[in-house]
Amino acid sequence: MKPPAYPTPRYSYGPRLIRLGGIALTLTCLLVGCSRSADESTNATAPPAAYAAVARGKVDIEGGLLTLSMPREGTLAKVAVHEGDHVKQGQLLAALDTQPATLAIEAAQAQLEQIQAQLKLIAVKQVGAKQRAQRLAAAVAAGAGDGQSADDAREAAAQLDAEQQSTRAALSMASQKLDEARYELKQRSLLAPFDADVVQVSAQPGASVSPTSGPLFTLLPQKPRIVRAELNDSFVGVIQPGMPAEVVPDSGRDDTRWSAHVLRIGRVYGPATLENDPQVRANARTVECVLAFDEPTSDQTKNLRIGQRVMVRFGAATTPPRTAPKG
Repeated sequence: MKPPAYPTPRYSYGPRLIRLGGIALTLTCLLVGCSRSADESTNATAPPAAYAAVARGKVDIEGGLLTLSMPREGTLAKVAVHEGDHVKQGQLLAALDTQPATLAIEAAQAQLEQIQAQLKLIAVKQVGAKQRAQRLAAAVAAGAGDGQSADDAREAAAQLDAEQQSTRAALSMASQKLDEARYELKQRSLLAPFDADVVQVSAQPGASVSPTSGPLFTLLPQKPRIVRAELNDSFVGVIQPGMPAEVVPDSGRDDTRWSAHVLRIGRVYGPATLENDPQVRANARTVECVLAFDEPTSDQTKNLRIGQRVMVRFGAATTPPRTAPKG
């Protein structure tokens, strides 16, 4: 007896091949994408071939921000400016209670006037003493006077001369005390040392302040902007003073650029404080490179904020700077 014959199953290989091909295509795209991402990451960290070096930097001014505190201890009677104000050189920022200093000036002025009156009185006495001494000396020479009286008159005139010298010295000291009192009055007023913008105010009337109580005002001087770049030690020998450079925002946008040039290169190595990666920041050694803008008085350069992060491309002055479109 023959076993029953079963029909041979028919398999369709078309759908399976299509699925395998799709998987292979997907894997190929993923590999290409990973390779492209790796290439883009490598290109982002390495300086482009068109530049001699690339470094991180920040916008600053020579000397940095200025912090001011009251030079004398006292109670604030007036705060004359607010944050965001623009002040001129010599403009009042704040003032202490001036009554103690005013009283000191009045006392020194009175003492000075008293000594001046004493000098006038001594001058009057000197005229009479010298005349009397001359008459007695003439009488003695004619044999009609007492020699002792003539000697006493000369001694009295000499004493007045010495008293006049002493009073003049006292007058000089009183004048110095008056100048000191006036100086102390000025020290109770805080003035702007130059044209600047008021960045921060940490003072209010009625507060007790002293030179050691901390800064009351932070000023941004009206000085040209500069860039302090952190140059990697591998590029120190490549960059030279006067070398052209291009400054762009650290945000990665390339629609705004400023032309600059290298002013100086530091002589001291330090850590990379502007690096985002903490591991790189801890291990990298950099040298400060200071750059000046080629157009420091332009509006766009003036509008750069202190501390703003930028990227510096050294050796890129052949390309004219482009500005961001308005609006």
